[in-house]
Amino acid sequence: MDSAMNVSGFWAILQRAHDASDGDMHKKCGAIRGEIAKLSRDDALEFSRLFDSMMDKAYTWPVWGAAYLINGGCGDDTFIDFRASLLSRGHDEFESALADPDSLAEKDFDEDVWFYEGYDYAVADAVNAVAASVPIRELPYPETPSGEEWTEKEVYDLYPRLREKYA
Repeated sequence: MDSAMNVSGFWAILQRAHDASDGDMHKKCGAIRGEIAKLSRDDALEFSRLFDSMMDKAYTWPVWGAAYLINGGCGDDTFIDFRASLLSRGHDEFESALADPDSLAEKDFDEDVWFYEGYDYAVADAVNAVAASVPIRELPYPETPSGEEWTEKEVYDLYPRLREKYA
């Protein structure tokens, strides 16, 4: 594969789609499809690889705990939607949430935006349209989240700002 896509280019594409959406996830899905449609086949496949990598990076107990508090519970599928929606917001918000999930208490939450089912599908569909195939993951999905596992009883104590806002 001869790709010019790198991490900076990946984040620039996500940011352009975010900026073009006015916070509307349906518009954001259209924008990300349009951005990916401009890529070469190799760049689209690399974009998909980077998207998977970042989804895996966010597959942590701390981020899941924050999503659990915000949503009043959070199963596997909902956590996929949350991580994809978090990615859709761009590099700064993504890294900030990973560094300090409790900082998400400072954000205004709309379930339709933060737990949007479909952003990861928009990425996969757009890559498939450009590459004429479904990208194959290089690495298997992580079996378990990274970080310190929590119980439903203790998760509220881990995120005092989120607890105050959502509990």
